[in-house]
Amino acid sequence: MASSYPITAKFLGSLPTAPGVYLFRDQRGEILYVGKAKALRPRVKSYFRKDPSHSVKTRELIRRVTSVDTIVVGSEAEALILEANLIKEHHPRFNIQLRDDKRYPYLKVTTQEPFPRVMVTREVRDDGARYFGPYTSVGPLRQALELVMRLYPLRSCRYDLPRQAPDRPCLDHHIGRCLAPCVGLQSQESYGAMVREVLRILDGDTEALAEEVRERMGAAARELRFEEAARLRDVTRGLDTIARQQLVHKVKGGDQDVLAVARDGQLAVALALRIRRGLLLGRDAQRFSDLVDEDDSALLSVFATRYYLGRGEEGTLDLPREVLVPREFPDQMLLEEVLSERAGRKLRVRVPRRGDARRLLDLAAANARSAMEDRVAAQALATNRADETLYELQDRLDLNVVPRVMVCFDISHLQGTDTVASAVVFQNGVARKSGYRRMKIRGDWGNDDVRSMSEAVTRFFRRGLEEGTQLPDLVVMDGGRGQLDAARDSLRALGLEEVAVVALAKREEEIHLSGRAEPLSLPRRNQALRLLQRIRNEAHRFASSYNRKLRSRNTLRSQLDDIPGVGPARREALISHFGSVRALRAAGPEQIARLPGFGHELARRISRVLGRHSV
Repeated sequence: MASSYPITAKFLGSLPTAPGVYLFRDQRGEILYVGKAKALRPRVKSYFRKDPSHSVKTRELIRRVTSVDTIVVGSEAEALILEANLIKEHHPRFNIQLRDDKRYPYLKVTTQEPFPRVMVTREVRDDGARYFGPYTSVGPLRQALELVMRLYPLRSCRYDLPRQAPDRPCLDHHIGRCLAPCVGLQSQESYGAMVREVLRILDGDTEALAEEVRERMGAAARELRFEEAARLRDVTRGLDTIARQQLVHKVKGGDQDVLAVARDGQLAVALALRIRRGLLLGRDAQRFSDLVDEDDSALLSVFATRYYLGRGEEGTLDLPREVLVPREFPDQMLLEEVLSERAGRKLRVRVPRRGDARRLLDLAAANARSAMEDRVAAQALATNRADETLYELQDRLDLNVVPRVMVCFDISHLQGTDTVASAVVFQNGVARKSGYRRMKIRGDWGNDDVRSMSEAVTRFFRRGLEEGTQLPDLVVMDGGRGQLDAARDSLRALGLEEVAVVALAKREEEIHLSGRAEPLSLPRRNQALRLLQRIRNEAHRFASSYNRKLRSRNTLRSQLDDIPGVGPARREALISHFGSVRALRAAGPEQIARLPGFGHELARRISRVLGRHSV
């Protein structure tokens, strides 16, 4: 039960002595600080005593506080959990901040599906899937997923197989990243065998699996099944690579998490090593910001409690047997109690003093110091940014497939004349200029951009179907709902209803989606939105440059019509060679005279009429 009152001596004296959480608010009602207490009354009153030991940060907090909310709970452990969740939700400015604090990622294997997928997720549900994590950084997680998917080409689409399926396989099949079970090119039994091996890899059991795969490879070779033997050979090589990496990371331990904090003035890094079955499976760091006078024990307490408790009931998954920490910290015993209850067994949070466990702490500390000093992790994340952005784009737009190939259309004209369209293609987040197309709009649509868009989409995709090229996974229209509907109608007429379409409106940068009445708005710094903006801007540039070129040619054609001796053949030769009035003026008589059928006298006449050169 919560209460909120102005701060008076009477109010402070009336606070309950039960465990709970308190929230300090300013005069606008904004939450400044969230804390928890074994007994609310003495804890809250301690802030408002004149105590010279109060830090500068605490004194500034109290100066701003105008009211207090209190929430009574059943135990101190419940207060710890509630505090972590409220901090996660509200990000109070006077609590220690974890930079980019957000829901931690997991690897999810959808084992409840007939054709399971492997993906990164921040939402953990009781849906029958298997989850591995949590991880504090998504970059290394994407790298691990990419390596596994190269060895075992599982599908990345979201079709509800086998009930729902496309008419043709996507780009992932054509580039060898999926064996296309969606169209019956791989059996459910074969697919399930791959999934079982992926689960063993994620569990760290690579060496035994590699031996089994070698035996299957030998049997395939003896039975002259050379294509399968070659695939298994590639798998064994990949498993050997993973095994060598694990050998480097093999440590003397069991199932443990090892936490460490590195500090340099106002900067700090918290790091977690995830050890399972004696193998170091994860090494992830999280940066602190807005540090004032907090000590290392407070930083460790913040990291540990939010890492395990700031995600609701997600902390029940993949918990180790013990958590090793470099020093005792506030709430250590409470954290141990809560985690043991969630794990359904005894889980220890302890400070080792010697032996192998102490060496693990030294390893974690060294890694935390390294994370403070270099930008290797940031560079690795930038390298994988395209793939991560594509996955996020799939999530945000709720697409069935990862949009590895995208095409964007734009229309350009001058008051309804010289109307042209552009189609620019991006593959894996990068412009693929060999796929660019530009076209003159044939219909006399004038200023009707919607009908021009419809023509452009129809011509682009009809050509793709006729030539048998890989079709895009996502169509991006420069415009709003009208352009979106026009593209959908054009694709439907071609039998391509499964191709996803969105429209990006310039003014508010809103994304219009099929089947959704209200447009989607993403934060301006969101990488998925920026990718859409980049392809939209490239389509606009390409269309505008073509429109300018046509207008320049028309201007040149008009001026050449007035020159004696320049008939249709010579006019087209000049236009084809120089392309614009500016280029022809800059050329001069000598260059013009070099063209077949042009003499020096005619070249001088052309230059004189164009007003640039005279005899």
